[in-house]
Amino acid sequence: MTMPPPSDVLFRRRSVPTRLLGAPGPAPEELERIFAAAIRVPDHTALTPWRLLVLQGEAKLRFGERVAAMAIEKNPALSEDKRNKDRLRYTWAPVVVAVIARIEDNPKVPGQEQLLSAGCVAYNLLLGAQALGYGAQWITGWAAYDRDVAALLGLAAHERVIGFVHIGTPQGEVPERRRPALADVVSAWNG
Repeated sequence: MTMPPPSDVLFRRRSVPTRLLGAPGPAPEELERIFAAAIRVPDHTALTPWRLLVLQGEAKLRFGERVAAMAIEKNPALSEDKRNKDRLRYTWAPVVVAVIARIEDNPKVPGQEQLLSAGCVAYNLLLGAQALGYGAQWITGWAAYDRDVAALLGLAAHERVIGFVHIGTPQGEVPERRRPALADVVSAWNG
């Protein structure tokens, strides 16, 4: 088997830690291309069980400050380091995209398929950003699972955050992580 050239985006894909993402971020037309690529996902019956919320500029800090206030309200003993982490986590990258799953009761499309479709959107954001020369990281953290944060974002009862995809320009050497050997994760079922 011949391996693809190292320039192939799938074989170079890696997450860039959010603290290594900085300006410049994608221009509006590049962001539109990233979004157009991101929504080309498996979507049984064209249900579109996802949507995107974009945080840029001062909105990222305002969001982080509100999330940090919620964290303190939930845990008044939260350390100063963790308070600052919640406050600043959305400010490093120029663009943060909240990927929202919209899980509907549908007899043809189980909730799991809808959730996986939304997850594919988040992954395609990573690939699209990297294909245009940017770095990205998909982060969840407690805020992705919190209903108060969901309310802050204006989510309906049937919606949930899949994750926050941070997009920007890598500001340093991006570490490579160890990947599993194919023999450890691929097997054949022979009945």
